[in-house]
Amino acid sequence: MGSRVSFRIAASVFAVLALAALTPVSSNPAPDFGQPLAGLTADQLARFSDGQDEFVSVETVEEGVGPVFNDVSCASCHSVAAIGGGSAILETRFGTTGPDGLFDPLSQLGGSLIQKQGIGAAADCEYLAEIVPPEATIVANRRTTPLFGLGLVDAVPDATFWAIAQEEACDPDGIGGVVSVVTNISTGQNAVGKFGWKGQNPTLFQFAGDAYLNEMGITNPQFPNESCPQGDCAALSCNPAPQLNDEGPGVQAFADFMAFLAPPPRGPVNAQALAGELVFRGVGCAGCHRTVMRTGPNPVAALNKVVFHPFSDFLLHDMGALGDGITQNLATGRLMRTAPLWGARKLATFLHDGRAATFDAAILAHDGQAKKARDRYANLPAYKKTWLTAFLNSL
Repeated sequence: MGSRVSFRIAASVFAVLALAALTPVSSNPAPDFGQPLAGLTADQLARFSDGQDEFVSVETVEEGVGPVFNDVSCASCHSVAAIGGGSAILETRFGTTGPDGLFDPLSQLGGSLIQKQGIGAAADCEYLAEIVPPEATIVANRRTTPLFGLGLVDAVPDATFWAIAQEEACDPDGIGGVVSVVTNISTGQNAVGKFGWKGQNPTLFQFAGDAYLNEMGITNPQFPNESCPQGDCAALSCNPAPQLNDEGPGVQAFADFMAFLAPPPRGPVNAQALAGELVFRGVGCAGCHRTVMRTGPNPVAALNKVVFHPFSDFLLHDMGALGDGITQNLATGRLMRTAPLWGARKLATFLHDGRAATFDAAILAHDGQAKKARDRYANLPAYKKTWLTAFLNSL
């Protein structure tokens, strides 16, 4: 028995050393949380800085906030670790199942997104926070996600995600992901959705415009129509800023900030973390939380053919009971986009609704296509779970 144990320990040590040998070491430290990508030109750095200023600026009612909204600046929600990060702040979505069995967002009652603030009195109207109507039978929370490194994701060719889906379709765990196909408003063409919990936006520019409207109530060229308070479009008659609130520069500034925002730097990597990566791969987590991606040709040198490590495939997966019940575009209630794990060590809560306070709880809550990997993890001895936690705490 002793020789077998010694052999296993030796094998584990050998594997850890082999993995360590493959881990790149650079004399140049990676940009910290909230910093711009390395290698940007002076013009690109200026665009990053201008975008960051816009990102933290507080919008006013006179500038178009509301009449219903969630907050007055992007940085109010995207702040953990640094400006541009995520947070434990939750937004609420709701809906019901229609007579046809399909998801009904109850748009006539303000769905599916709740705007939790109103601007108050304006002319003959009073704009109040929206509430979940009693007709809703599906209510879901969504955690604010970090934006670090999304310029790299934006620079990955659509063909890459289709290829990943084809590869996953052959995986024996049955984890085949679904490419989120959405409309690129700028081109009017179908494109791969990569951003948002349902992969509902294909580009950072569209992602920014969507958030500007739905989170702050700022209309813009791609999203020119105000959200009707609690679904009552007649109530917009008192809107103090009925004109297009942003002609496009604000959205572009947000997109520039996100495009040039560096990915999370890797934390300290010790022997336990290296062993934990082997466990991560062994139980099947890396099937969806893919460790490596590469951008395509890009006129921005810092985004051109860059290898990066998001720990996500950015595809939709059937998560079974972990799904949020909300349908957006092709993403039905059971489908969720794989959350990137880079920077996870800075998060206080996990999963789309923030229900998990630990990595262990988050993994054990997985379901659907992740069930086999979850069960393998559940059956691990405690010391291997400790290794896996050390690995996740290094991301």
